[in-house]
Amino acid sequence: MSEPQIQQFLPNRGNYRNLKAYQKAECVYDVTFYFAHKYLEKGDRTIDQMVQAARSCKQNIAEGCAASTASKETELKLINVAKASLQELLVDYEDYLRVREKELWPLSSAKAVQARAVCARHNDSAYYRKAVKIRSDETVANIAITLIHQTDTFLKKLIDRLKKDFMEQGGIREEMYRARMEWRRRNGSKP
Repeated sequence: MSEPQIQQFLPNRGNYRNLKAYQKAECVYDVTFYFAHKYLEKGDRTIDQMVQAARSCKQNIAEGCAASTASKETELKLINVAKASLQELLVDYEDYLRVREKELWPLSSAKAVQARAVCARHNDSAYYRKAVKIRSDETVANIAITLIHQTDTFLKKLIDRLKKDFMEQGGIREEMYRARMEWRRRNGSKP
């Protein structure tokens, strides 16, 4: 006779590569890596700061998803760190454009509208690694800014979903309690 199936209280989670937020964050990282090393002077501390902010966003999404199996709190905190890292990076790109008297594309401009449409269609970082090599620094910075805003939107939606899931399902303690009660019910033990 086979053992009855017991509810798994530590479900396998963490498939971050399928998240649009992660895919966009990877695009942001790749564009930033190229931009910082191509357009900033060697030895400029901003290179490391921009690359690390972009990396922090991507890595914290991955780490947060991996931690979600045992801690929804840790997952939420790390996704928020990813979001904060994006804001730091956004300011760096805006600073770059401002101090060099280059244009930050207005939201309603034809260039910004086109960039948003193209970026909305492409979540594959290989697309951007190829595309940025034939664009000016101003264009690459504005593409990065567009990607940052899109990634931020996906992260906000992810955070909202995680909060909703927590309210509906609870955390690891609630999952463990439900699994234990189910095991007792199936095995005839008193709670």
